[in-house]
Amino acid sequence: MSRRRLGWIAMAAVVAVAFLVGVSDSREAATPAARAHRLAESIQCPTCSGQSVADSDASASRFIRQQIDQRIAAGASDDQIRQELADSYGDDILLTPKRSGVAGLVWVLPVAVLVAALGGIALAFRRWRSRAVVEASEADRALVERALDDLRATR
Repeated sequence: MSRRRLGWIAMAAVVAVAFLVGVSDSREAATPAARAHRLAESIQCPTCSGQSVADSDASASRFIRQQIDQRIAAGASDDQIRQELADSYGDDILLTPKRSGVAGLVWVLPVAVLVAALGGIALAFRRWRSRAVVEASEADRALVERALDDLRATR
């Protein structure tokens, strides 16, 4: 196997691992307060425009933060809390889309477009590099000389 091919395989492996690490959310918050803050950052304030519950001082945001704290104390998982809030306020309250179903396309499409673009660039470079050099034949040169002579004669 050539070095170039090994380089492409290594690059694909690095991109795949980076993608998997970026998509997985296996980290756990160290404290309930940190977990509550992380959850509040992923929930949109129902009365504010574009602010998370963590950033807003609106009464609705304070109420949702209290709900999050209570549910964490009761032992609910992050996904359960997010789902309960989405059931109460609608899916629009979630600032990060789900990773399954049609909403999962939000996570997959940018990566797929990037991979396709890199593949297209690689293919274009390969075609440019393998393009044969075309040289003019004697008949072509004679044709150009006749055209130039005709042009000079008309001046």
